[in-house]
Amino acid sequence: MTEKTTEQPAKKILPKVATVKITDMPLEERPREKLLQRGAGALTNVELLAIFLRTGIKGKSALDLAKELLDDFGDLRSLLGADHKRFCQAKGLGDAKYVQLKACVEISRRYLRECLERGDALSNPNDTRNFLMSELSGRDLEVFACLFLDNKHRVIKFEELFYGTIDGANVYPREVVKRTLQNNAAALILAHNHPSGIADPSQADITITQRLKEALKLIDVRVLDHFVIGDGYCVSLVEKGLM
Repeated sequence: MTEKTTEQPAKKILPKVATVKITDMPLEERPREKLLQRGAGALTNVELLAIFLRTGIKGKSALDLAKELLDDFGDLRSLLGADHKRFCQAKGLGDAKYVQLKACVEISRRYLRECLERGDALSNPNDTRNFLMSELSGRDLEVFACLFLDNKHRVIKFEELFYGTIDGANVYPREVVKRTLQNNAAALILAHNHPSGIADPSQADITITQRLKEALKLIDVRVLDHFVIGDGYCVSLVEKGLM
């Protein structure tokens, strides 16, 4: 009687993916050197994230890890907006990187806020857009806010006044008028976000803008614009000819 043996299938050996070390790349293609020579605007999201990460992990360079993270999260917005638990679940990240990244985001937000601080008139529309997007984009619920200005269009204060749901927020003209008087403002810029990420102004947006214009006109205050904040961009009702 002979013993039967079962042949085990040979294990498939996957080829190792070659990883190019950043130090082996041509000098002009390395993220840090590229930034110094051409400015941060010339870098891709992957390259910028690699600079932030500084080092990779075993078998992956910082560039490889940065690409893997962006593929995992989908985009920079999702990575920057991830909560602590989700962020730290990703390979190569942890508490230290989470704290570091959140600090960078807050520094950026405060920088934009300082660009609009009182003393300087609003002369650069992009500063206004960037500031409002930094404050209102990525919110899970709708938020309505006002940028209060003096008679020379210098910023007095930015305030979030009303909070709603994922598809709307109740706005009360009387409260807007009250806060305008308390801030001694001569003009306003209105802003609210669309949690859907799509910044197309709705009919309700146009209607409330008109109501606020009429209410504020009674106290000689102008509404200069109303920005709708979406996912990475915003829409001006003035530029759309909607007010």
